Amino acid sequence: MILKRTFLNLALGLGLASTLSTTALAADEIYIPMVSKGFQHQFWQAVKSGAEQAGKDYKVKVTFEGPESESMVDKQIDMFAAALAKKPSAIGFAALDSKASIPLLKKAQAAKIPVIAFDSGVDSDIPVTTTTTNNVAAAALAADKMAELIGKSGDVALVVHDQTSRTGIDRTEGFVNRIKSTYPNIKIVSVQYGGGDQLKSTEITKSILQANPNLKGIFGANEGSAIGALNGAREMKRKVVIIGYDSGKQQKAAILDGSMAGAITQNPVGIGYKTVEAAVKALKGEKLPKVIDTGFYYYDKSTINDPKIAAVLYD
Repeated sequence: MILKRTFLNLALGLGLASTLSTTALAADEIYIPMVSKGFQHQFWQAVKSGAEQAGKDYKVKVTFEGPESESMVDKQIDMFAAALAKKPSAIGFAALDSKASIPLLKKAQAAKIPVIAFDSGVDSDIPVTTTTTNNVAAAALAADKMAELIGKSGDVALVVHDQTSRTGIDRTEGFVNRIKSTYPNIKIVSVQYGGGDQLKSTEITKSILQANPNLKGIFGANEGSAIGALNGAREMKRKVVIIGYDSGKQQKAAILDGSMAGAITQNPVGIGYKTVEAAVKALKGEKLPKVIDTGFYYYDKSTINDPKIAAVLYD
């Protein structure tokens, strides 16, 4: 296997063999665990499928895990620590908290284990690269679409998954800053955080709607947040413009029936694939960009079947 022999020769030549798992070396196998934010969304299953495909293509061992909920920062840190303890060749990490993982990142760096951040970066330059969507630009596009749909005036709110991950921070800032800088007649009346949980996001949406009888629009900043916003508006029997993020069966159905105006789609399969690919390249000594932008699109009922958009949607 040329790739594996190349990696082993490189590792031995650089004197890194002692930092790698002797089991992995003996088996002539590159091992890349990926520690995700969670499993409860279809988005992560799509990332997993991309990572597994890259594992097959590059003939490396890939595992994929994450906590049951995206609010379980401590559990994710435990998973990251356990993965590092296995002395992998490299590791992929999608941080729930952009700061909490820094001690473990330093541990990986000391052990010369390359870290590839995916989906959500960290407040550190230790990861050799980050495979992600440009979430600031994507959320700004969502703000432009919202403004267009509500006539560039009125009250809007945000239901966001968290305020600790880079995706939560960037999507909030991207949307809020575009509204504030470009649409003086639109007022953001509330930004609430539901942990990406549909039920919690539904209750948050209902409370926002109760407090704001003139609300015109809601931006749901990930799959669970968007479905929560949709369900909350339905339960309150309120007609508001809802723009989501990601896809999945429920969002696609809501866009097709008109109850959700549209959404931003990422490229989750591409994120997973590019993370594993970047890990292999790092192990071979190739220079990587600090960010690998996997792209995004806004889609609605009129564009959902466009081939380039359909290719990055998932169920």
